[in-house]
Amino acid sequence: MLRLEVPASSANLGPGFDALGLAVDLRLTVTAEPAVEDTFSYAGEGPAPAAHGNLVHRGYAAAFAALGHEPRPVAFTLDNPIPLARGLGSSSAALVAGAAAADAFLGEPLGREGVFRVTAALEGHPDNVGPAVFGGFVVSAADEAGEFVARSLPLPEDWRLLFGVPAFELQTVAARAALPTSYDPAQTVLTSSRAALWVAAVATRDRALLRVASLDVLHQPYRARLVPGLAALLTALRAAGADAAYLSGSGPTVGVIAGDEAFERCRALLQDWVGKQGRVIAPGAATGYTVTRC
Repeated sequence: MLRLEVPASSANLGPGFDALGLAVDLRLTVTAEPAVEDTFSYAGEGPAPAAHGNLVHRGYAAAFAALGHEPRPVAFTLDNPIPLARGLGSSSAALVAGAAAADAFLGEPLGREGVFRVTAALEGHPDNVGPAVFGGFVVSAADEAGEFVARSLPLPEDWRLLFGVPAFELQTVAARAALPTSYDPAQTVLTSSRAALWVAAVATRDRALLRVASLDVLHQPYRARLVPGLAALLTALRAAGADAAYLSGSGPTVGVIAGDEAFERCRALLQDWVGKQGRVIAPGAATGYTVTRC
């Protein structure tokens, strides 16, 4: 039997659309063991996924297929604390769990790089699966052939994370449909320069750079109509001392990075925004998935 733990993830981080993400210490736990036929047991956030065709089984089957094998029957048991359809990478965590389980059963011929390639191809963008696989702060890009490449850097220990998680869901399909089909060149230049500054901020451990690096003109302004109060909240968080305040993934969760001096002010603003039905969480950064043989 295998026990897998896969972290949640926060993607985009402002301007790093489909390219930047970080692993969040909120972990999907999965046990997997050989079985006579596929079974699936679920506990945790939201309604249970379908017993067949769910994302864990899809990741599992895709990893077998990548190695030229038919998938073996497997019994999966899940405990999921990651909010569904909230912009914290619950789908990516499920895909990675399935692919990593398949890889472990087969003796790890894929390794982390292979699990990343398989799941990024399934997801269609690598910004959530990268952190789920490698942990830390992850930068991903496609090569000439369309294959994704990713590298991870550790997030500085004094960069404290906050997430305001509203009670309502926002499906990625709807969030992507809100985006324009073309952009002004000046917007794309501004976006790429700020995303590059994110990497410099992490590499040099300079949190102050996030004040510029986390600003976005590419997707957040267009998604603001789907997340009531988003623009005003981001402005208020920055005024309260947040170094970074951004829409996590496609939303509706809002992520914050702050130092000790601004942490409680930002927490209060997020709590007011999500109200009694939502929640504010303060997880740490996380390492990538783990597999333990039981």
